[in-house]
Amino acid sequence: MSVEAKRLFSQSNKQGWRNPWVIGWISLLVIVLGVNIGMVSLAVITNPGLVDRDFYDSGQAMEQQYRKRQAARTALGWDLELDLPKKSVAGRPDVYRLNLLDKQGQPIRGADVRLTAYRPSDASADFDVALKEAAAGRYDGYLALPLKGIWDLRVHVSRGEDSWDITRRISAEAS
Repeated sequence: MSVEAKRLFSQSNKQGWRNPWVIGWISLLVIVLGVNIGMVSLAVITNPGLVDRDFYDSGQAMEQQYRKRQAARTALGWDLELDLPKKSVAGRPDVYRLNLLDKQGQPIRGADVRLTAYRPSDASADFDVALKEAAAGRYDGYLALPLKGIWDLRVHVSRGEDSWDITRRISAEAS
């Protein structure tokens, strides 16, 4: 091996760091690490906290609660129909209506009806509204979704010891 070749492949060769391939690979590595650090920082800073604090305990009894709820629903025989606006627009109040019938098809009066709106991407935007009885078996409420995007609506109906839940996912458009 010639002296020139030994110098090029030597550990003490300072010109090796000036090679465009070495500079390119080091630049790529720095960019990837910088983006990863930025993403992790963004995820930690903007965490909306949507994880349930006692997720383990609530998950343990989920199947048992589901079977119990299904048996209660079958015994009740209530018929719930949730009327949603055709097009939800963020910031615009719309009427959300629930029609409620018992096993015999008679309207259910005097029920406590609450509609809760959950924002899957931001727990701080969640809110709930009471639906008022407008007619026999018909419960109305005005609801203005504050943000555009996906919302999960949960209606909880209770009368005495009996209760029923119904959920729907809707999308609110920008105003």
